[in-house]
Amino acid sequence: MTSRYDSLFLDVVSRAIVPLIQIFALYVVTHGHYDPGGGFQGGVMLAASTILLRISQGEESYRRFSPSAGLYLAGFATLGIALWGFSSMLFGGTFLEHGYAIPGIDGVTLRYWGIFVVEVLIGFLVWGSLVAIYDGLTTGGMDE
Repeated sequence: MTSRYDSLFLDVVSRAIVPLIQIFALYVVTHGHYDPGGGFQGGVMLAASTILLRISQGEESYRRFSPSAGLYLAGFATLGIALWGFSSMLFGGTFLEHGYAIPGIDGVTLRYWGIFVVEVLIGFLVWGSLVAIYDGLTTGGMDE
């Protein structure tokens, strides 16, 4: 685990700015299916906020978001994307086509929500992957 960077200024500023970064990142992730941005950009911002906490808080940040949490988050998001993609094949479409046939809901609405789910999963995948890479580089693996 990385040691804490001993700076009162960095500690105060990081505690104040990280929630703002995360709120904006969630906005980017959830609006990426019809606005510029999306899962990748929002996931990078979430990872940057977590890494900022790793640098400024040291071991305290590892209690909030353990090194193995990044791997689990990335793994479950990957599994979710794969299952979502293959579920569209069960309804006669192609992988990640979002062309489900649910009675009472038109295809445009289904496609809208399908892209939304994939964007959120991509955001979690990128977030978990980048934090896991940082933890692997700084701690040498999943030492807990």
